[in-house]
Amino acid sequence: MTALLDQHCRPPAKGTTPLAADEVQALLAQVPGWTLTDDGRAMEREFRFANYYETMAFVNAVAWIAHREDHHPDLSVHYNRCRVRFSTHAVGGLWLNDFICAARVSALLGE
Repeated sequence: MTALLDQHCRPPAKGTTPLAADEVQALLAQVPGWTLTDDGRAMEREFRFANYYETMAFVNAVAWIAHREDHHPDLSVHYNRCRVRFSTHAVGGLWLNDFICAARVSALLGE
C-alpha cells in the first residue's frame, strides 16, 4: 500500500479504458478489506464505528481526501458505519485513482 500512498490522482486522458482484470487484482491485493462490486466496475468497503460522531469524523476525513485528490467516492452513511465506493466514471470502471484513494482512506485508520 505504501506505493499507492506515494502517488496522487491524475485525470485520465480522453479515451482511457478501465484497468484489465489482472491489473485490478494486483492492485486490490494492496488494499486489504476492499472488495469488487458484483459487476467488477467499482470497489467498496464498509467501515464500522462506535457511534455517530466517529462515523461523521471519518466521513469528513474521507471528504477531505476526495477534495485533495479530486476523486470522489460514493458514500453510504449510517449511525455507526459508512460504506465507501470508488469507481472512475470517466473510464467506466476501475482505474489507478480508485486504488490510490482507497489506500488513503484505509490509512485513516492506521492500516
